[in-house]
Amino acid sequence: MTKELKESHNMQLITIEQLHPIRDVIIQRKEELAERKKQNLALLHDVYTELTTFRIDLLTIYADSILVEKDIAADMIKDWGENLSNLLVNHGLPLNLALEEISYYRDLIGEIIKDEANNNKFSLNVFYEIISHFNTIVDDAVQWVSKSYLEDYTKQIKHAQYAIDELSVPIVRMTKETGILPLVGDLDTQRAQILMENALSKGSEYQLKWLIIDLSAVPIIDTMVADQLFKVIAGLQLIGVRVVLSGIRSEIAHTMVSLGITIDHIKTFASLHQAVSYTNSFTSSVG
Repeated sequence: MTKELKESHNMQLITIEQLHPIRDVIIQRKEELAERKKQNLALLHDVYTELTTFRIDLLTIYADSILVEKDIAADMIKDWGENLSNLLVNHGLPLNLALEEISYYRDLIGEIIKDEANNNKFSLNVFYEIISHFNTIVDDAVQWVSKSYLEDYTKQIKHAQYAIDELSVPIVRMTKETGILPLVGDLDTQRAQILMENALSKGSEYQLKWLIIDLSAVPIIDTMVADQLFKVIAGLQLIGVRVVLSGIRSEIAHTMVSLGITIDHIKTFASLHQAVSYTNSFTSSVG
């Protein structure tokens, strides 16, 4: 243990050489301990994902933490925790598996420290400081794995939600010059942003002249939804795509009138069939 560590913990005089046996025993037994935990995990949780490398890395960090400053060991644990949490999230494994691993080795290594302290006749104060130092590293492992797992899981959920939202606003190319965008469900701010991105990218990619936005499955048109639609329509007009709205049901029309929402500048139809017939009358080719 370094001089700074001894001073910061007010430990009795103890040298690196006296602490090396503890580290050496952990290093010597790390493969055995990792394999034992692997078998227990498979038996109790029916999980066969290869975690042996992470177990051995954790045991190595635990062993080295006996000899280094807390902040150095904490950095090592941080990297380990981030890598493990990424693996767990990608394989759909729960956080408790990692926390169980961490606690499992806390007890085993605690026994190793106790045995070596007895063999080397460490004082009670010295033994306490070593255990306290080691437990701090274990607590850091719990903290970093939990924090990283939550961040990785949240990112995965957001990515999945974005993919679902993107699929919910598809543009179907009906003819060479005309596309149809059927909207289903509520149009919130996030979906409106995806709608804008898809409409502009596909409108440009397909070189559309017309885009029919079908609102048949949109439950309600309020001022917020209308505002989002107007933004999409304005963006499409800037790239030369004319927009037609279909699926304007009587109840939606009544709501829009009562809210003072006017769409006189946009061609609207009650049914998709009517909208398609209208755009086909302007297009030069079909199919």
